[in-house]
Amino acid sequence: MPGRTSPVRVLIVDDSALIRNLLTAVLSEDPAIEVVGTASDPFIARDRIKALNPDVITLDVEMPKMDGVTFLRKIMSLRPTPVVMVSTLTQSGADVTLEALEIGAVDFVAKPTTNIANAMSELAAELQAKIKAAARTKVRAHRTEARRSKPARLRIMNPSAKIVAIGASTGGVEALKAVLMDFVPDGPPILIAQHMPDRFTAAFARRLDRECPMRVFEAENGQRVEPGSVYIAPGRAHLKLARDGTHFVCRLTDEPPVSGHRPSVDVLFRSAARTAGPRVIGVILTGMGKDGAEGLLELRNARGITLGQDEATSLVYGMPRVAFERGAVMRQIPLHEMADAILDACGVEAWANA
Repeated sequence: MPGRTSPVRVLIVDDSALIRNLLTAVLSEDPAIEVVGTASDPFIARDRIKALNPDVITLDVEMPKMDGVTFLRKIMSLRPTPVVMVSTLTQSGADVTLEALEIGAVDFVAKPTTNIANAMSELAAELQAKIKAAARTKVRAHRTEARRSKPARLRIMNPSAKIVAIGASTGGVEALKAVLMDFVPDGPPILIAQHMPDRFTAAFARRLDRECPMRVFEAENGQRVEPGSVYIAPGRAHLKLARDGTHFVCRLTDEPPVSGHRPSVDVLFRSAARTAGPRVIGVILTGMGKDGAEGLLELRNARGITLGQDEATSLVYGMPRVAFERGAVMRQIPLHEMADAILDACGVEAWANA
């Protein structure tokens, strides 16, 4: 790992002895990672965190004595440490994992339920990369903050004139929520590619729909793109912007992964560039890797407006950095100013606070 000479010290917290052993074996294959201990429940973990001072913690979502989310809240309030959640690919597992990511978990991996040993081996590269990325993040003590007073915005006269395309990965759950909570109910349509498995994207869309001003959907093939609506790429498919007569629609495809991902941010941005070019505002948020950089450059070259999250507010300044260095980003914006920057690019005027 660049800039680091010692291995990332990891504590594994899981009630399953099999999972603890498999995680230890998989992580220990990487010389840049050292598993310094394991714990079968949060109470043992609490003592080992104090004694071992790990760089990263892997935390099971469902455990006896104290569930993973409750323990995560304690970690983030008392001893902020990068945490990677280990989740089941179930509906309840998805909901709990999304809550954990909002609280401050850096990332998650899906725990296999069948043929566990082989499946865990296949996840090795992903898990190792996420552990090392987590070690580079700057976690903060979790606290509930009062929402800032925002200026009232004039109603958009022609919101269909613009379309917003957003890409995100690690840290994207919290970042996307922050952007959408500051949007306006009748804002321009938003298409989102967030790196996330199937089932998790549906739960994510429902969660945002309950809390955000706009309507939020897990995108469906052929679904009409309309103002006041947000469309999230399903975890199993690429999301493209397409035309159907005089209307824009969502197009889902099961083509192979692009830039290592399906859904891919590059696929979304390229389709937006080719379908709507100057009408598109492309936004790349926090994330690990380089997905989105080439597509965002194509969008900029198609006369779209391109924005990137800045380093200071990115949980992982990977995707935004590569896009910026590639020349794809016109302006870097702090996360708390991103919604305003998007709306400004759409021509939405603001009233000053009284």
